[in-house]
Amino acid sequence: MKISLKKIPRIIYVLLALVLGFLLVFLISTISKTSVGPIGTLFSKTASFIKGVEEDMILKERENSRSEKLKWFTAFRDDKSKVINSKIILLGASDNTQVDSYEKILDLEDSLQITFPIIHIYKAWGGKREHEFPKIESETIDNLGSIPMITWEPWVGAFPIDDFPNIEPSLEKRDKGSLASIAKGDYDSYVVKWALEAKEFKHLIYIRFGHEMNDPYHYPWGPQNNDPKDYVNAWRHVHDIFRQNQVDNVIWAWNPHLSYDFEGYYPGDDYVDVISFGILNFGTSISWSKWWNFDELFSNSYEPLTKFNKPMMISEFGSLGVGGDRAEWFKYAIQTIPKDYPAINSIVFFHYSNETSTDKSLDWYIIDDFKVIAELTAQMKNWPDSIKQPELRYDSLKPE
Repeated sequence: MKISLKKIPRIIYVLLALVLGFLLVFLISTISKTSVGPIGTLFSKTASFIKGVEEDMILKERENSRSEKLKWFTAFRDDKSKVINSKIILLGASDNTQVDSYEKILDLEDSLQITFPIIHIYKAWGGKREHEFPKIESETIDNLGSIPMITWEPWVGAFPIDDFPNIEPSLEKRDKGSLASIAKGDYDSYVVKWALEAKEFKHLIYIRFGHEMNDPYHYPWGPQNNDPKDYVNAWRHVHDIFRQNQVDNVIWAWNPHLSYDFEGYYPGDDYVDVISFGILNFGTSISWSKWWNFDELFSNSYEPLTKFNKPMMISEFGSLGVGGDRAEWFKYAIQTIPKDYPAINSIVFFHYSNETSTDKSLDWYIIDDFKVIAELTAQMKNWPDSIKQPELRYDSLKPE
């Protein structure tokens, strides 16, 4: 059996950990056979520490390996024009379980035998620390070799009136006309700080601001509280702040909901780099939905979207398994996208285990659905070489 040289330090570490664990167990059994006591507690903590360090080492090793796999992307990762107009379909994912790392996304990559150039996160507006520009998350994603994509959601309820004196004092009324308030400059100090921190990051970032602004049911920045012109003005105002501060490392992704009229919400060619949208098949999991295939969800919108003459991104791509064959759904979608919808040059998997945008908790995870994983891997490998990522051009990973 051939052992990789790269694995030797880890093997030595594990052996030392086992020896240490054996000695601790022996010490405990020698001192007391009836009570765990402080030494038992020490052993428990030591074992937890060993496990944690081992997990960190494994994750670090995976991250380093991942960066190697994305070397092909390094050549144009910081070239805005080349990323926007990529001939290769760039793949990505979002996952609600990441906290200190993106281990679950790495697990999905391993299953699909692919590496994601895009990792997608969500960030709400507000006046607290958690609403600031996600510097640590973005740096982690960059260190992994990928581009961060940030869905920037203009929830305005978490801003303190003391710091933003021009905003509506009543939280109940603040959502009404919130986009007009943004366009008027009431939140400029927040937007400027965000812009400067994005500039300091230096690497490319996708920003998907105020997504699905034409949906009257899900988000307070929708048409139930704002006019289309208010959205356009808010988008342009935010974009202008970034431009005035020479923030040129942002790819602006405009994202309407495809079930509603969207043309009146378009901010203009000078303000949009990419057209993005979600393609999510809810199946029969909720009362208002049924099983729709990819064409039924998207085909009527494709031609109107092409009039904007921008590259397209599926920013949330997924299907539930209730009401039909999910593996067949993905198979057909992956076969169809490059053939019938060539303007799409990036696809981001929506990999959420407990999404709660409806009155139910919905599980979009595919990593344990072996039929889905098999179909996705097979169909992406069937794409023409000119549009698929390098890993997909080989039948299997090369041995070490």
